[in-house]
Amino acid sequence: MSLNSTPSGERVHIGFFGRRNAGKSSVVNAFTNQQISVVSDVKGTTTDPVTKAMELLPLGPVMIIDTPGFDDEGALGAERVRRTKQVLNRVDIAVLVVDGTVGKTAADSELIGIFEQKDIPYIVAYNKSDLAQSKKYADGIAVSALEKTNIELLKETVARLVNTDAPEKHLCADLVERGDIAVLVVPIDKAAPKGRLILPQQQTIRDLLDKGAVPVVCRDGELSITLEKLATAPKLVITDSQAFGRVKDIVPQSVPLTSFSILMARYKGFLETAVKGAAAIEKLKDGSRVLISEGCTHHRQCDDIGTVKLPRMLSKYTEKDIIIETSSGKGFPDDLSPYDLVIHCGGCMLNEREMTYRRKFSGDSGVPFTNYGTALAYMQGILKRTLGVFPDLLKLVDE
Repeated sequence: MSLNSTPSGERVHIGFFGRRNAGKSSVVNAFTNQQISVVSDVKGTTTDPVTKAMELLPLGPVMIIDTPGFDDEGALGAERVRRTKQVLNRVDIAVLVVDGTVGKTAADSELIGIFEQKDIPYIVAYNKSDLAQSKKYADGIAVSALEKTNIELLKETVARLVNTDAPEKHLCADLVERGDIAVLVVPIDKAAPKGRLILPQQQTIRDLLDKGAVPVVCRDGELSITLEKLATAPKLVITDSQAFGRVKDIVPQSVPLTSFSILMARYKGFLETAVKGAAAIEKLKDGSRVLISEGCTHHRQCDDIGTVKLPRMLSKYTEKDIIIETSSGKGFPDDLSPYDLVIHCGGCMLNEREMTYRRKFSGDSGVPFTNYGTALAYMQGILKRTLGVFPDLLKLVDE
């Protein structure tokens, strides 16, 4: 996968924060050497978070996010500040841009408090060093977006904040050995994107190839004949969760079976929470509210999983009149108290920090949290079977 095609969920997210007119957008443009954000002497020029996926040496693929001023005023300003706070749930590194001619303000100190509360590595960039008296700061770097002073030093400092000691993660390469066959079941229905595979399927194929395993891809309609033609049984079958109902009866019990969504939940660090949360489906009753949340904003098809298939299956399984609400993209609710359950997608388009925030926020709100694949496996009665490749999680499944 080239740097240009690195998914947003796999990129380091770098957010630039600060009060209005501190020069955030100018620093962003200097930092990236691109005109990403509009700049002006007028306060509040940046009215919404501006994102740009790019390659930034020495970091590699990153997502740059320029945010509105944290000291914005009025009703519209409060909404802009709220959106800035939402960005804080997904950034891996924060750059606090301070007007060096003024120094840190209450808004800057509040942002630092949030960085520390959320455990976000950060650096303070004192902008306008060409106009400021001080050129050295004990807690940050003096920069000038206008003259490009210390911009390279700022890049190097940000790069050092990236956690390079984190263990390497895999979707499924740790479940197979070199030469093993893994069958991937990819239904092609009305909801499937034309001419391409969805991201988790692409990532799974690449992960298997990197390991030296042999991915065999087929539709659910050809699964039986595919298994018959294989000289040896596959080490693993991975299916789209929507096809569990058909696939579970075709794959022999002796062959491990799981789904792309379940693998993605583990990859993003919330599979254990998803397994525990699935049991909350049993407690749903008439009038219960379920939030079905998707991390991307794709065009909804006539038989969409989040808005059609999952609600239909929940209604059939529970035999209750459940109220379904949906969210997509970055629009995760600020208040989860109305809900009895959150069912999230695998989060392939969201980085791990944002998925961690959503999982933790749900837990702090007392709302069970699961995901599409885990919920579907639970309602199909095969959750234990689909978790067989993760034996340490089997004890979490209600008998």
